[in-house]
Amino acid sequence: MSEYRQHYPITEPFESGMLDVGEGHSLYWERVGTRGAKPAVMLHGGPGGGVSPTLRGQWDPALYDVLLFDQRGCGKSLPFAEIDNNDTWRIVEDMEKLREMCGFETWQVFGGSWGSTLALAYAQKYPERVSELVLRGIFLGRQKEKAWLYKCGASEIMAEQWDSFIGLIPESERGDLVRSYYDRLTSDDEATRLAAAEQWSLWEGTVATLLPNPDLLASFADPSKAVPFARICAKFFLEDFFMEEGQLLANADKLKGIPGIIVQGRHDICCPPVSAWELKKAWPEVDLRIVDDAGHSAMEPGITDGLVRATDELTGK
Repeated sequence: MSEYRQHYPITEPFESGMLDVGEGHSLYWERVGTRGAKPAVMLHGGPGGGVSPTLRGQWDPALYDVLLFDQRGCGKSLPFAEIDNNDTWRIVEDMEKLREMCGFETWQVFGGSWGSTLALAYAQKYPERVSELVLRGIFLGRQKEKAWLYKCGASEIMAEQWDSFIGLIPESERGDLVRSYYDRLTSDDEATRLAAAEQWSLWEGTVATLLPNPDLLASFADPSKAVPFARICAKFFLEDFFMEEGQLLANADKLKGIPGIIVQGRHDICCPPVSAWELKKAWPEVDLRIVDDAGHSAMEPGITDGLVRATDELTGK
């Protein structure tokens, strides 16, 4: 195989701002690349993550006009870490408001992990607005995927880290770890909230990479990131991502005719490849590309390579 591709140079936004989407929420957004070039939208992970400058490098800035935004309660969006009026379908409608704001008829929808969930939900509701889907680390929000992360699965691989994660919760409350963490993340006591946010986020950071990444874990432990990530993530897990069980697979026929590329790490501990494979079987047209020496993170060399090649190919480059 040829040498791994790297991100394009990180450029500054040519435009940015806040969009009031109602219900007390205002979203931070930015556009990078070349105004009027091929439209794309970046959907960050989580739920509860946020955009960062590094994410801008996944497209050729000369060929794309990319919108990145912080979802409700995330990053620079306001109110900080807000979980009220915050769900999958409200974010889908936020995307439509952002698309209309930009004046795009259609756009490439790009998302990894929870971003892949959101991308699929949006594409199934608004297929006429999606020129292509570029997805990474497929997560379909089903019970078995929730159980893998918070009951038994990832815990069998990252055993010592799992013990740290469950160590915050008394043994009598471990039957429903998501509920137990959510109760602490919404506690009136700040110290309780911060401790729960740190442990939740560190567990997520632990399963995100094939090899240990101390810098990534340090960023996950930062309260400015850990608090919205953990609060929003726990709420969405608790509410089954506001979808019926198996909804995204059951509605995969709505994706017919949309070109798609999935970049999936073979050793993804967070979102195992079985979900990508099941989506491929339900949506045969999609091009599933397994990266044999990668885990979950978009920053792993093989995943970065796959995503940059995918966005290049979709311009005919």
